[in-house]
Amino acid sequence: MTRNMAANSPPIVLVPACNRMLGEHPFHIAGRKYLEAVRLAGAMPLIVPRVEPEEFEALLDLADGVLLTGSPSNVHPRHFGEEVHDSSLPLDPLRDDWTLPLIPLILARGLPLLAICRGAQEVNVALGGTLYQAVQEAGPYADHRADDEQPAAVQYGPAHALHAVPSGLLAGIVGRTEFEVNSVHGQGIKVLAPGLRAEAHAPDGLVEAFTRPQAPGFNLCVQWHPEWRAADNPVSMQILRAFGHATREYRRQFRDRVRGPLPVEALAASTTES
Repeated sequence: MTRNMAANSPPIVLVPACNRMLGEHPFHIAGRKYLEAVRLAGAMPLIVPRVEPEEFEALLDLADGVLLTGSPSNVHPRHFGEEVHDSSLPLDPLRDDWTLPLIPLILARGLPLLAICRGAQEVNVALGGTLYQAVQEAGPYADHRADDEQPAAVQYGPAHALHAVPSGLLAGIVGRTEFEVNSVHGQGIKVLAPGLRAEAHAPDGLVEAFTRPQAPGFNLCVQWHPEWRAADNPVSMQILRAFGHATREYRRQFRDRVRGPLPVEALAASTTES
């Protein structure tokens, strides 16, 4: 497929929407802070509602990158073989039903991917990993949730140190192995999917970042929220610049690409071998 693109137009980053009822009316929504983060990366955000499987390839043909956002909702535990632990917490099965099967296609194509909080959890589950539904109830882990009674500036303030894996992708991007991050999540990574590599941990050992090193394109999944006031956070800006650079490189190479996207079967095979 060919695209008519102005020479200086920014890369297009898809931002899958969440689903929310406002009164009796269903809406697709995406948090403004994620869209602003895409802009800070030097790209143009495109909010995407639910897409049917037969539309996946046409959708990805439009894209130079994908950002999977955080959300108040959790990934439904049926996708990793569990029952709902706390029925009072919000779910978004409509988002699950199309983003989870889309993720292997994104990685197989080599589309740059940045996944944040719920988005990171989606990637892990989509590739066969599992989650703690309540990190604070699991073994040695701390309570990673924020205090809902505090203002957002406090909730998203620095919460704990993060230890990046030396010589890993994340450490290379930010140029350091330790920095402070916020923490506003109840679910967390339990078992990483085959083929995924941990990039950082919280002090209690919980996985805070990971990547799929065998995928042909840039991909980074983080549990914290680098999009929060990103322009004032050097680490956040380094992550966004790396993502933005990857989207521009993907866009630049698009016209000259001779080989088609990596088949999903090849990605699955490499996952099995790892």
